[in-house]
Amino acid sequence: MKVKTLGIDLAKETFGLHGVDALGRVAVHRRVTRKQLLGFLVKLEPCLVGMEACGSAHYWAREIEKLGHTVKLMSPQFVIPYRKGNKNDPNDAEAICEAVSRPSMRFVPIKNEEQQDLQALHRVREQLVKNRTALANQIRGLLRERGVVVAQAIARLRAALPVILEDQSNRLSALMRELLGEMAERLRMFDDRLRQYDERIARVCQQDERCRRLVKVEGVGPLVATAVVGAIGLRGSSPTAASSAPGWGRCRASTPAATARYCLASASAAIVTCARCSSTGHGPPHGWPSANATRAVSG
Repeated sequence: MKVKTLGIDLAKETFGLHGVDALGRVAVHRRVTRKQLLGFLVKLEPCLVGMEACGSAHYWAREIEKLGHTVKLMSPQFVIPYRKGNKNDPNDAEAICEAVSRPSMRFVPIKNEEQQDLQALHRVREQLVKNRTALANQIRGLLRERGVVVAQAIARLRAALPVILEDQSNRLSALMRELLGEMAERLRMFDDRLRQYDERIARVCQQDERCRRLVKVEGVGPLVATAVVGAIGLRGSSPTAASSAPGWGRCRASTPAATARYCLASASAAIVTCARCSSTGHGPPHGWPSANATRAVSG
């Protein structure tokens, strides 16, 4: 089976395939199950395989590359213009096959397992931060209903809770004090768990030579350094090898500097900054948005 270009519409169980030969004639147009995919691809001669970048795309890209194929990932928004008809698996696979062959197409770098581990570490930590923030807001809301106001910031709430629980003049009921005590304990649990994650990120940063180079930039710490490496990679250990990573080769040291200056050393904003630089082909432009605006873009 002479397939030159193959488009794969990824899914949970059933994948759509559309392949063409060197003359652009349809050679493959079918569906396969998750268990059948690699078995089908191993029978093909090495070809160009296109897929949309999604949650499982990097895993499949690594597995398919082991079979000798060349894999390229694309943002789904760049595939939409090539789709003919309604959105379904066959049409999506055909659109992917067409889009991956375009010489002007922009591709997403394939992440290795190390990068995905770093991103998983940051995502779990971010979820803990969200849970802690939600808990703190709930505590403030409950106290505000009883006429007790606590200023914003976790540190102020953490310091005020013991005083509020001991103060008998605020007329809090016994049940309310019991609830606040339990919530304060959960707040300490979140603090301890976040401290453990920060220590784990610091250890990862210390063990990775790329991260150690990044933290030398003013305003960049382990959190941002590991987020940048997890997002765009920075392949290689020498300073010049960093230029091989998409976005970094064009931005070089300006990317972490922009992260510190414009994004206030926020890990999530650092990823947005590097993604923006990667897609536009140059460093952060004049008048780059503030940290709040950048987070709004990422959301």
